[in-house]
Amino acid sequence: MKPDFLTASSIKKMIPSRTRDSHKGKNGHVLIVAGSRGMSGAAVLSALGALRIGAGLVTVAMPESERAVLTRIVPEALSLPLPESSKGAVAAGSLNIVNSYIERRRINAAAVGPGLSVAPAIGALIKKILRTWKLPLVLDADGLNNVAASDLKGYPALIITPHPVELSRLIKEDPRVVQADRSGVAENTARKYGLTCVLKGFQTVISDKTRTRINPTGTPAMATGGMGDVLTGMIAGLLAQGLKPWEAACSGVYLHGLAGELAAVADRGILARDVAAAVPQALRRIGKTL
Repeated sequence: MKPDFLTASSIKKMIPSRTRDSHKGKNGHVLIVAGSRGMSGAAVLSALGALRIGAGLVTVAMPESERAVLTRIVPEALSLPLPESSKGAVAAGSLNIVNSYIERRRINAAAVGPGLSVAPAIGALIKKILRTWKLPLVLDADGLNNVAASDLKGYPALIITPHPVELSRLIKEDPRVVQADRSGVAENTARKYGLTCVLKGFQTVISDKTRTRINPTGTPAMATGGMGDVLTGMIAGLLAQGLKPWEAACSGVYLHGLAGELAAVADRGILARDVAAAVPQALRRIGKTL
C-alpha cells in the first residue's frame, strides 16, 4: 500500500510555537561540519537553512582558508576554523578540535557532510563521529559518500538524506531499482540500519523503523545545486529546537518544498538561497505565528 502524504496540519503539530520571551539560548545550537576548497558554498547554504528554520545559534566547522566566505555571506553564523590538507579538505586531526568545541559549548544537534570532499582522511573522521558522538545527527552528501552502510548501524539518532544515486551506492543496488520502489527501498534502509531515511527527489520519501510518508511539496524550479544543503541545515536546525528525528525530517522536507513553491515565479530560475530566504514565509503559511 502506498504511504500517506504529509499535510500542512500534521507538520504544524510537529513544530512547537514560541513564546514572546524566546531567545537564542532557548532555540538550540547546531554544529555543521562542512566545506572544502571550492565547496564552501555548501557550508554557507547549510548554515542559512539552519538559521532560517529558527536555530538559535549555528556554528560551522570548516577549513580555515574557506572561513572568510562564510563570515562574509552569513555573519550571523559562528565559525570554527579547522586545519586542512594540501588539497583544501578538512585534515585528519580536525576531530579533536571539533570535540573540544562540543565540550565547551552546548551543542544540541549536528550536520556532517556538505562539501567535505571524498578522501580517506574524511572517511576516517566521519566513521569516528559515528562511533563516538551521541548528538542528533544529519548525514548528507560527502557524509554518506565516505562511508559504507554498515558504518551507519547503531547511531542513536541518525537521519540520512541521500539522493537516489547516493543511496544506491550505500546499499549496493542499481539506481533504477531504487527509483522503481522508492518507498520500499527507503523503508528497508531505515529498518535495516536503524535510522531515519530521507530519500530525496520528486515526492521525497521519509521513513524510519515504523512509518513512511511522502512529501507533496516542491517545484521543478528547485532542480539546481545547493538545495540539498539548505535542507540539511533545516533538518539539523529543527533537531536542535527539540524535534525528534522523525518530526525534524518530515517538517524539514515539507517546509523546504513549500519554501521552494513560495520562492518560485516560473518552473526554473530560483536559487538555493532564495529557498532559504522563503522558509519564514513557509512557516507562516502553515500557521506558525505568534
